[in-house]
Amino acid sequence: MYTVVVLALPDVIAFDLATPIETFGRVRLPDGRPGYRLVVAGHEPSVQAGPLRLAVGEGLDAIERADLVVVPGRNDPLQPSPPAVLSALRVGAQRGTRIASICVGAFTLAEAGLLDGRDATTHWLAADELARRHPAVRLNPDVLYTDNGSILTSAGASSGLDLCLHIVQRDYGVAVAADAARLAVAPLHRPGGQAQYIVRNRATHRTSTLQRAFSWIEANAYRDLTLADIAAAAGMSVRTLTRRFKDETGQSPMQWVSGVRIRHAQDLLESTDHTVDRIAAQTGFPTTSNFRSQFGQLLGVTPGAYRRVFRPQPSGSREGPPGPPGVAVARDLRSRRR
Repeated sequence: MYTVVVLALPDVIAFDLATPIETFGRVRLPDGRPGYRLVVAGHEPSVQAGPLRLAVGEGLDAIERADLVVVPGRNDPLQPSPPAVLSALRVGAQRGTRIASICVGAFTLAEAGLLDGRDATTHWLAADELARRHPAVRLNPDVLYTDNGSILTSAGASSGLDLCLHIVQRDYGVAVAADAARLAVAPLHRPGGQAQYIVRNRATHRTSTLQRAFSWIEANAYRDLTLADIAAAAGMSVRTLTRRFKDETGQSPMQWVSGVRIRHAQDLLESTDHTVDRIAAQTGFPTTSNFRSQFGQLLGVTPGAYRRVFRPQPSGSREGPPGPPGVAVARDLRSRRR
């Protein structure tokens, strides 16, 4: 049996804290024995978790007995972590203890120096800030989780469940992990990555010198556009337009157009029953195959797979079990960002 220590840090996100407790706590081996022993630990006897006040079972010395330490995210991940927690994580890592983060819990691992030179991910909304604060981390915001052997990270909300199921499969094999996934009413492996949840190419900086171009592209992305068209609408030369797009967005103007078209296609996949062919034509892609190719390259899933995740099924639908509980949270987050 593996011992899993879940850290309850000040201001912990209750969802992130509960995910490993529920997932690992319900794992049963073929003979009926539990697969994991769960411990909730911290450096304070109780912590605030949003509107909840939670008692903490053990102190940080529990990490010494852990096979796996899980670090949930905190509501404000930019607040410094308690030094005692960082020290305990470093000691655990030096001893070879597996350490995993959920969502913005990656900030705590990065603060402890455990992600330097390693692949990592976090919630896409926080990815830029993590990269800015910790440039030595090899950040990949598009994946659902990363596994460096002893150090693991996951993206937002439901990705913590993906990571926990991945760990169960590592520890006990596919059959036990599949049973755990069925208990969670979740797929053992979700198609694609975090890329399908990212709200792309929506200009939010009203002071941008490209605001005129952004607005025009938003209204005209369905058309067969050229660089000259965009430059004329923006009132600048093609050369200036290209330079400013690179400086302000890190993309070329046509890459930006493609991102806007993909976002418009996401909206139609979520809100209509239009065919993929029709959506490709409505959003400005020259062919359906071009649309499918660009959609897959940018989001990591097919248009059909994306629709199955994000388009609610009619009441009483029999098209399969609901997705991971965090999918609804991710969808709400995307809506609030629009």
